[in-house]
Amino acid sequence: MALEIGSLAPDFDLPNQFGEHVVLSDFRGVRPVALVFFPLAFSSTCTSELCTLRDNIEMFADHRVELIGISVDSKATLRSFAEVNGYDFTLLADFWPHGAVSKEYGVFLEKKGFANRATFVIDVDGRIRASVITEPGLARDVTEYREALDRIAPAHV
Repeated sequence: MALEIGSLAPDFDLPNQFGEHVVLSDFRGVRPVALVFFPLAFSSTCTSELCTLRDNIEMFADHRVELIGISVDSKATLRSFAEVNGYDFTLLADFWPHGAVSKEYGVFLEKKGFANRATFVIDVDGRIRASVITEPGLARDVTEYREALDRIAPAHV
């Protein structure tokens, strides 16, 4: 069961696509974060979804929200995925222990071995303020991101 709105977001330390460690709690008191769990790099729906985020990156910037993608792929796979598709946001490898962060957020699909499509918008205090979760195989709609971001911080234009 996915974490509920109002819950404290579990902290984690994961490597990004460049091997640098990213700690969620480092954003507390600094800026909100949108964690975008996705099943697998290079799959058609995940590629399409992340390309949509890339093409709408200004909505995160306008709300001063850090966009972070997370999958069970290795950091090397994520680096290639980001380079091929021109993603200039952080991708984190929930590779080992396999899916540990996805499990903490309640979105790991045990029978499939990867995370469901789930987004958690976390406020500056580390609390989950909005979520967008779809059924397996269904893409998230960009308007759902806008609505979730509007719940956390007004746009700064």
